[in-house]
Amino acid sequence: MTPPSLQQACRFWLRLGLVSFGGPAGQISLLHSELVEQRRWLSERRYLHALNYCMLLPGPEATQLATYIGWLLHGPVGGLLAGGLFLLPSVLILTALATVYALWGQLPLLAAVFWALKPAVVAVVLHAAWRLGRRTLHHPALTVIAALAFLGLTVLQLPFPALIAAAAAAGWLLARRWPQWFRRPAAISSTPASSSSSSSAADSAPAIHDDTTPTPAHGRFSRRRLARTLLLAGLALGLPLAGLSWWGGWDGPLATMARFFTRVALLSFGGAYAVLPYVAQGAVGQFNWLTAAAMADGLALGETTPGPLIMVVAFVGFMGGWNLFGSWWGAVAATLTVVWFTFLPSFVFILAGAPLVEASREDLRLGAPLTAITAAVVGVIANLAVLLAGPALWPQAGDFNPAGLGIAVGSLLALLLWRWSVLQVIGASAGIGLLSWGAATLAG
Repeated sequence: MTPPSLQQACRFWLRLGLVSFGGPAGQISLLHSELVEQRRWLSERRYLHALNYCMLLPGPEATQLATYIGWLLHGPVGGLLAGGLFLLPSVLILTALATVYALWGQLPLLAAVFWALKPAVVAVVLHAAWRLGRRTLHHPALTVIAALAFLGLTVLQLPFPALIAAAAAAGWLLARRWPQWFRRPAAISSTPASSSSSSSAADSAPAIHDDTTPTPAHGRFSRRRLARTLLLAGLALGLPLAGLSWWGGWDGPLATMARFFTRVALLSFGGAYAVLPYVAQGAVGQFNWLTAAAMADGLALGETTPGPLIMVVAFVGFMGGWNLFGSWWGAVAATLTVVWFTFLPSFVFILAGAPLVEASREDLRLGAPLTAITAAVVGVIANLAVLLAGPALWPQAGDFNPAGLGIAVGSLLALLLWRWSVLQVIGASAGIGLLSWGAATLAG
């Protein structure tokens, strides 16, 4: 296959950022569908190997995965553009929605759209768990790991980092006695038996970066390249922080946001839900950048807009800047500060660590723990569906929402049986929300 040009890849990453609904699970599933099944930019094994590494890191996994794949295709510039364009739509959309929120507060139209989108997101997450599980759980031991991860989060409320560490340890120990459990079969179909012949043909075509494709020259480990990456990362972190401190003082609002959200980036193991309580504690309780009610509204916006859920920090930054500076430009400056310092570490982790990960592709000592982590992630995604189902199906305590259940079931059927894309499901659900708003308006 002919590798995509950098320009073609950039158009793809930007389009993907516009339709990346469903949180990390939906985005990971979308990346797999587009890159492994349809475009064949890389093979199943290379995709999962990259995903396993991203799951170990703090920060948004899907964004890091897009950055990794962009780096693999076109080097560091490709990685920066892939991750940046993947994030750009969510930054712009959340800034626009935060502007509407700051000016007019809760709008009935937005509330109606979110009411219909939330159950659709539950279906997207369930579909992602099924897809990843079908490809990952190729041995009963891995299914047990996934089930234990689900129970650990859902019933025992164990911290996500502890589950990941336990899964990695289990993979390492079990592989010493039963290494065959963690070796993927030579070929695993990416489509069910009912798929069309054209889809099957596409899946069997060689990938640009296949299992046996050598690592490109820019992907080979080099101490000099690592030192240069770390130096540039230090400058990208230190120079903006110095400029913000010079402009507003070390304890000024923007410098404080920069330091706080750098800590958020480094502590965000376990996905957005694991770190958002820390964000809320600091933004609401410690710094008074926004109210608790506004924080909850921002989380609702983050759940139903494209991009990583941790992008809710853009809403936090906007409202903090709006309340502190009293102007839209001040709010935008705070938004850009928060986004820069929250996501910069993710790019550094990928650009610095990806060459080492590529070098370990055939090493079972690392591959078995990473495979076990991927199995645990299936359980984690299922837990996320349970977590999101609460506010979607019971928007008020004890008040069941049968229409929401209907939207969730219909969306799941559309994804599983009718092969709808995530964008089609989200668009249809938003349309239902608009119709409900229109009917309520006419009735009122």
